[in-house]
Amino acid sequence: MTTRLTWICHGATAANRTASFPTDEPLEENAPGQAALPAPGRADTVFVSPALRARQTAEILGFDAILAPSLRDCDYGRWAGRPLMSLHAEEPENFALWMSDPEAAPHEGESLQELASRVAGWMNEEMPLGGHTVAISHAAVIRAAILNVLKAPPAAFWTIDVPPLGMVRMTHDGRRWSLRF
Repeated sequence: MTTRLTWICHGATAANRTASFPTDEPLEENAPGQAALPAPGRADTVFVSPALRARQTAEILGFDAILAPSLRDCDYGRWAGRPLMSLHAEEPENFALWMSDPEAAPHEGESLQELASRVAGWMNEEMPLGGHTVAISHAAVIRAAILNVLKAPPAAFWTIDVPPLGMVRMTHDGRRWSLRF
């Protein structure tokens, strides 16, 4: 039995525009028009992160989604809401540590390794088998899912760009995950 999984990144927020670590913020006022929306096709099940921006994206896409706590964004701890450039200037050692060590969480939140384990666990254990599932989540979560599928090293996390409303497709054939283009 084949499972199809379509990831959709939430729409644009102020944090995207200001290159800041997000908080539980809404989508920007100028929500995308219908032409800019991804077209994931019919879904048997739709899961959504509990974050407001993800729930609003599901609503705009017309989905009645199931809240999935495992799809929440990375916990950025005390860095939530802060611009990346200011953190780079104010805490260069901590910022560099977080960017280079997947087990580090100098912001007192979640490490990238913890994020990756949570996402892999959801994909491999909690997601229903068979049919087409849509998961509306966050760029960091989708990056972690891609690393899981590719069995790529943690350093590859930073080489994956997932834009707002970006869509990534995967399949599972009962033995392994594959990216689908």
